[in-house]
Amino acid sequence: MSVAEILRTVGDQFQSGANVKHVYGEPISKGDRTVIPVARVFYAFGGGGGTREGERAPEGGGSGGGGGGGGRMSAVPAGVIEITPTSTHFIPFTDWRKWLSVLALSLAVGFMIGARRPRS
Repeated sequence: MSVAEILRTVGDQFQSGANVKHVYGEPISKGDRTVIPVARVFYAFGGGGGTREGERAPEGGGSGGGGGGGGRMSAVPAGVIEITPTSTHFIPFTDWRKWLSVLALSLAVGFMIGARRPRS
């Protein structure tokens, strides 16, 4: 099996793993209200391979090869879709830890800049 075929096979497996079932969960119904969980699914794949030709190639016509690859897949809750008899809307989940981290970093940078200014 060539390097290109190996990389294609691994990439196909990652692609088939990221499907709609990972994005939308099973609907939950209570009375006249239905809630559908929603997630963000990310997958990434990288790899490479090659052949060498020229002066340094082995004597048998000059070919060689190598390859490698790696990948990652993750799913993060994004919110829910709420369906009622009168409306349908998306309710996003907010990651407060991320916003608090940004706020803390901004305050720290502000204090550092303020401390460096000469006082009159």
